[in-house]
Amino acid sequence: MATQAAKMSKEETPSGKGSELTHKITGTVQNTRDFIQETRVEMKKVTWPNREEVISTTGVVLATVAFFAIYLYFIEQGAARAVGYLLKRFGA
Repeated sequence: MATQAAKMSKEETPSGKGSELTHKITGTVQNTRDFIQETRVEMKKVTWPNREEVISTTGVVLATVAFFAIYLYFIEQGAARAVGYLLKRFGA
């Protein structure tokens, strides 16, 4: 016990480092502030699309989704008919 007391600095307590938690909290707050500041700077550099670009790309996405929905519907219907035929033909 005497050796442990001799090795501890002023800021340490027998149960652990006393100011380490305070340092971690302070560091976390500072890291959060830095992150928010850096995020603001980066967001100012972003080139945002205008209304026409958003509308046109949204149209492309909707058309693509509709095309694949119809395509997959017909594929599924064909597969269901094929499985139905095979079950009917070979019994089940």
